[in-house]
Parts: sequence; C-alpha cells; structure tokens
Amino acid sequence: MIVPISYSVGGEWLHRLIISYKRDADRFVQDALAAITTLLDQFISRHECCLAAAVLPATGVGRSFDLITTVPSADPLRDLHHPLRGIVGSACPTTRDRYERLLFRSDSVAIPRVYDPARYVPARRLDGEDVLLIDDMWTSGASAESAAGALIAAGAGTVAAIVIARHLNRHWHDNDAQITRLAEAGFNPDRCVICSRDRHSEPPREQRQSLASALQWQT
Repeated sequence: MIVPISYSVGGEWLHRLIISYKRDADRFVQDALAAITTLLDQFISRHECCLAAAVLPATGVGRSFDLITTVPSADPLRDLHHPLRGIVGSACPTTRDRYERLLFRSDSVAIPRVYDPARYVPARRLDGEDVLLIDDMWTSGASAESAAGALIAAGAGTVAAIVIARHLNRHWHDNDAQITRLAEAGFNPDRCVICSRDRHSEPPREQRQSLASALQWQT
C-alpha cells in the first residue's frame, strides 16, 4: 500500500517545495527542509497507526513498523547526499530511532514507470521485519513499488510506503475541478486517505478535508 500525504499540483506550493529542498543552491532550501520535516513528522505521528492497522497483522493496538527507510534516488549522484535521508534519519523525531538505510541503487538501468526490483540492492538480509518506506514524490509509483519488491526479496515482512507528494497535473482530464473542490475544504492533518475514506461511495464534503483523500475514490 502506498499512502500519500497530499497532492503535489504541478508548479504550485508543494511541488515547488519538493523541488527546492533538493537544491543546495536554492535560497529557499532551508525553509523547504523545515517544512517537509514538519509535514512528515506530523503525518506519521498521527497516521502511522492508520497504515499499520490496514496492512500489518492484528497483534494488538498501537502496532507500528519495525524499521523505516527511504527510497533511493533515481539519480546516482543525487542519491549520494539525498536530503530525504537526513530528514527521515535525523531531523524527524517520529522516524529517526527506527531509520536504517536498507537500499542502494544498483547498476541496473531504471526504466521510468516500470516495476523493477533489480534497480535496488539491499544493504543486508532482513528477518521478517515490517518496513515503512518513505519517498518524496509519487508519479507512477514504480520507484516505491520496486523498492518494496527489493525489500521483500531481502526477507522483509510487510512493506508499505508513505509519499510526501502525489504529483498531479491540474490540466489533465477533470483534475482542475477535483482540486478546486478539495482546496475549498482545506487541508486537515488529522485526516489521511485511510481514516477518512468511505469504501462504498464518494466521501461527503465533510470527509474531504485532506487534499489526499480523493485518491481513494478517484483512482
């Protein structure tokens, strides 16, 4: 399961934030790092339990993932010093104590939008630990899915992912109308795509508080 925190609309606030935090020369990089750290920390502290309840075996209230790691960058040079590892492994209080770098980029050529676990090499064998993957951007989902496949092949138990931003083009099909309607309700950090969803129909207006909640009924 891949759970987004929010939509990233091309050219708008969150999209610019994700671009800025990876550019050392960007004058907004420190503000972007701080904003992403806060967004991720608040989301995980509130909603890791939602994801855990949805995918982990029922072994008691308050179950959480054993390990937390990040999806390596598709760019080998950027991956050497990717800021997401610093956020998850050090800056974010809810993740740093369980963080471990479990994956590295392999020499395999990554074909965009294609599931291929061979693009990643595990750092070690796992012994059934449940792993929470963190990624910054979800376009097709291929990177996170490939990383999850590599972890499963290395011996992980359950693997799920949280992505900070689900990329969306406002001008594709009826996305503009959907985004406008969701934005009117505002972003509510107390709701996620799991705890706010209605499995049987489109959520009523009062449930559409999180920008990401539409993913459960749009796709």
